[in-house]
Amino acid sequence: MRRTVRLTTLIAAVGLLALAAASTARAQGSQPPHSWLFGAWTGGFFPPPSTISAQECLAQPVVIFTRDIVMRATIIDQLYIQRLVETARTTVNGVEFRFTRSMQVAQASPFGLSQAGAGEVGFGCEDPDLLHVQRRGENEISFPGCPEFPYPLVRCPAR
Repeated sequence: MRRTVRLTTLIAAVGLLALAAASTARAQGSQPPHSWLFGAWTGGFFPPPSTISAQECLAQPVVIFTRDIVMRATIIDQLYIQRLVETARTTVNGVEFRFTRSMQVAQASPFGLSQAGAGEVGFGCEDPDLLHVQRRGENEISFPGCPEFPYPLVRCPAR
């Protein structure tokens, strides 16, 4: 009786593993076109560091890409500006993001400084709701035509 239970449990476990593997394979095939960007990036406003630890990089990344949101830091604010991805499409040398229309209204602080990126909703490109990402290498990208990001960005290393 005991061997039957163990064998049944083993068969059930193998079946679950097979289902999980099939599910993972389907999920990888359905990744969005910008999945290679997922994670944290540094550089952009300044030349990217030649060497940086994961801890240093992840302490304050400049841009973070996820499936549905792209977040960016600004020089004067502590909070990240979040843009919701409406569409992402593959281009010849990267990805083009179209963000949902920004409804952010500029808010003034007591000292006349912007709050949480008020008024700075885009990436400093011509269209605040559009971002072109150019792949320059396996772990290096740039935002062509965006003066606020004159330098390339590099991926934060894994821990």
